[in-house]
Amino acid sequence: MNPHLGGRVLTWGPPEAAVVVLAVHGRGHEPEVMRELTTRFGPLPARFVAPAAAGGSWYPLPFLQPLPGNQPQLDDALAAIEARVDALPDAGNLVLLGFSQGACLLAHLLLTRPRRLGAAVLLTGGFIGPDPIEPPTGTELDGVPVLLRSIEDDPWVPAHRVVETGRLFEAAGARLDLKIEPGTEHIVTEEACATTAALIRRLAAR
Repeated sequence: MNPHLGGRVLTWGPPEAAVVVLAVHGRGHEPEVMRELTTRFGPLPARFVAPAAAGGSWYPLPFLQPLPGNQPQLDDALAAIEARVDALPDAGNLVLLGFSQGACLLAHLLLTRPRRLGAAVLLTGGFIGPDPIEPPTGTELDGVPVLLRSIEDDPWVPAHRVVETGRLFEAAGARLDLKIEPGTEHIVTEEACATTAALIRRLAAR
């Protein structure tokens, strides 16, 4: 049984909203952390859905460790997010939003199991594992807006991995918006919040 399925799911925002945002929290967090983050976006025409990871973590080891050490939890987490996505309507107006471990999980999902969606917002994260990976060769990510934000000297996520992740999304045809801001803290900046909010509003207005 997948430990990440059947758990608590927090939802907020108008049920009839044009955009649905699947919000994936970081290690040691709960869905409430993502709800608090989204209050910094301001009012949005979006409904948010935030699942809880079993035990507060999607996989056990740091994301740059060899992949076998994070199995089978990593595959369980990827399958759980895929199941959540499949349960949501209208993939064209779906945004995947992740912070920290949640951003790593979503980046890895989209680069190894790509699918059509409205946009992705990956705040301080990159693909998982120590080794380079190849970009997906299909057309699922063609033209999809992908917003990557991080901090130059983040204590958990090296800037070079965020840049590598951005290059893979570009190679897969996504419309990349990448910015790494100066600093040493593991945070989401006001610029990242404002840019995310603007992206969601543009998607809703299509």
